[in-house]
Amino acid sequence: MKTLYLDCGMGAAGDMLTAALSELFPDPDTLIRELNGIGIPHVVYERETVQKCGINGTHITVRVDGDTENEHHRHHADEHHHAHHSLADIEAVIRALRVSEAVQNSALNVYRLIAEAESRVHGCPVTDVHFHEVGTFDAIADVTAVCLLMERLAPERVIASPVRVGSGTVRCAHGVLPVPAPATAYLLMGIPCYGGEISGELCTPTGAALLKYFVGSFGPMPVMRTERIGYGMGTKDFPWANCVRAMFGDADGNDTEIMYELSTNVDDMGAEQIGFASERLFEAGAVEVYTTPIGMKKSRPGTLLRAICAPDRRESVVRAFFLHTTTLGVRETETRRYVLDRRIEKRDTLLGSVRVKISKGYGVTREKIEYEDLATIAREHGISLAEAKDAVEREILA
Repeated sequence: MKTLYLDCGMGAAGDMLTAALSELFPDPDTLIRELNGIGIPHVVYERETVQKCGINGTHITVRVDGDTENEHHRHHADEHHHAHHSLADIEAVIRALRVSEAVQNSALNVYRLIAEAESRVHGCPVTDVHFHEVGTFDAIADVTAVCLLMERLAPERVIASPVRVGSGTVRCAHGVLPVPAPATAYLLMGIPCYGGEISGELCTPTGAALLKYFVGSFGPMPVMRTERIGYGMGTKDFPWANCVRAMFGDADGNDTEIMYELSTNVDDMGAEQIGFASERLFEAGAVEVYTTPIGMKKSRPGTLLRAICAPDRRESVVRAFFLHTTTLGVRETETRRYVLDRRIEKRDTLLGSVRVKISKGYGVTREKIEYEDLATIAREHGISLAEAKDAVEREILA
């Protein structure tokens, strides 16, 4: 199975992902010339070989009207009014690019993730989200490049390491914000990430959105026969090599994820208490929580409460067991699980937008509409859940 593994130990940004993926191809310079011909207004891609901590890699610069985004902000620091673009404006730009419809669709889906994050953070509808002109074209360039390179590479599975986001604060148009920036933090919900020792922003909203869209699972590098390696370099210098590393090769499809089963037996908790504890275990990072009725000592009926979690959530789940149950001990079993690659696509329908979970691997492809989106449509249109499901499936899963 053709597998792409992304090492995000120094975070992720759109230009770093573009650079890392470009190195997986035999002639990166030809790719850059092609990117400069797809028709992004005002944009020019530049490629150079740089070295970080003794490692050679590629750095991609996106210039908008001759400036990078940072240079533009320095040159125009005293200006208060810049052109901004809505999501509809961005869609028009992307639909006009000289790339395949599949690349256009992927780029729009990634940008919708960014817009949704911004709308949640700022408390406004997605249609009211506006992006700064230079930042818009810079991000379109990064997103489109990654989508195009992913189409060319065509991995059957994409896996990434947990994402280092950095620490401290970052300055933006709205002031000084904590790292990860609020939009980045929203995009990384459900993705394993950590702060680390480095002060600064290591993962950008664009990088987070691209990972959320393309990566099927996060964890350690699987057993694979690596064929090509790419290093995408960031701009700043740190004691650690500031890069995203992309590794492409064959995995036999039999690698698994390490998981932990944590469980306890209780005979002195009621149904409401157990239900509350189950919710807290999910909040602590468990991916599955379930109960089984059991017989305990002195012929008492009891409950086996079990939670399954990834290694990086084990400690927090154990703490939740002791905090929210009456147990005096928690058992632990290390196990492995086979998983299908998963990603979420947002699709528009006549009844409203829905998220579709796409699962693929081991010769199987499945699509499932998120329940909460169907429930929202049913409530808003005064129809049953079954009617909402049938109507949406006829439109988007046909």
